[in-house]
Amino acid sequence: MAGSVQILGTGQLLNLSRRMRTAGGPRLRQNFSRRVRRAAEPLHRDLQRALRTQSLASEGRKAGKRGGPSPTTRPLRSTLAGAVRISVRSGAAPGARIWIDKGRLPPDLRNMPWVIDQGRVRHPVFGNRRRWATQWARPAGWWTKTVQTGTPRMRAEIERVLGDVRRDLE
Repeated sequence: MAGSVQILGTGQLLNLSRRMRTAGGPRLRQNFSRRVRRAAEPLHRDLQRALRTQSLASEGRKAGKRGGPSPTTRPLRSTLAGAVRISVRSGAAPGARIWIDKGRLPPDLRNMPWVIDQGRVRHPVFGNRRRWATQWARPAGWWTKTVQTGTPRMRAEIERVLGDVRRDLE
């Protein structure tokens, strides 16, 4: 299910955060935050790329049905990809989080990332609520599979950053 990916509050991160506060000062914390963000950026880019390349297959036009231009000018996939965000904390709950910011989506698209991840998108035809169409995406696709493949790399990179910062503190 789509939601957020987070690597937060593990015992090592908490201990390291406390030690950085007492020994390292703001420069060390900024360096730590920058490197954790860099560790999360590949997964962030992969999620955006997965959304931008997500295929949505329609049922096809039936005989005698008319088509027409879309009533909106916004590109669906780019709009959704722009809502994938990263946040990094180095304070009480240190770590990285990648999530979909619903506030960056138009009101009619707030649930669309989760709907696409489930595989079936039903929507009114050109805004006409009396006629509906169904489009199909790869089920358990863009979010679930991308997170499963990207999280181990992100965890490994954060472990490497933890080791480097721990060595700097000693």
